[in-house]
Amino acid sequence: MDESKINVNTIIKSWEISSQENFDTMIDMYNSKRYNWALFLGHLCLEKLLKAYYVKVHQNHSPYSHSLLHLAKLTNMELTDEQKTDFATITTFNINARYDDYKQSFFVKCTKEFSDKWVEIIKKHRLWMLELIKS
Repeated sequence: MDESKINVNTIIKSWEISSQENFDTMIDMYNSKRYNWALFLGHLCLEKLLKAYYVKVHQNHSPYSHSLLHLAKLTNMELTDEQKTDFATITTFNINARYDDYKQSFFVKCTKEFSDKWVEIIKKHRLWMLELIKS
């Protein structure tokens, strides 16, 4: 595929739409007290926005990675220490390919209080990244 002919705006919009769907589902899962799935979807929401930003910055397809920190570094995004810590923690919410014992320990960790905190942090980072993409 000729990388110089990609439609950057279409790809960014696609990542944004998919991220919005994940965000909406995160809220639904949170409201139904499925906190582990809410946080998993929160991770996906941010991952897709980072990929949209990567496409904006590099005018090329984003790499295959689930690591929020790695994706942010590839865009030369300036992160505070707090953002770096948040991104590292949120990346651990990506439980899709984890073993059952890890999934179970994550499920136990996802109390209402833990999830309240992290859903708010995800919302904050989401709004910040949407602004970066639009600027």
